[in-house]
Amino acid sequence: MAGESCDACVNYVYDEDYECYCCLVNLDEDEMYRFLSGTQRACPYFRLDDEYGVVRHQI
Repeated sequence: MAGESCDACVNYVYDEDYECYCCLVNLDEDEMYRFLSGTQRACPYFRLDDEYGVVRHQI
């Protein structure tokens, strides 16, 4: 990934049923292949989980 980490993505959330972190994005077959094979450089669904972004926007 190009400087992006799943840990910093807004789509990466804790699932209490499975007791682990999971991605909320439902990848199709081609996207899952690229993800698992490591051929895709950056996730097209990555959005920085910036908790303070809303506050900065309001100022």
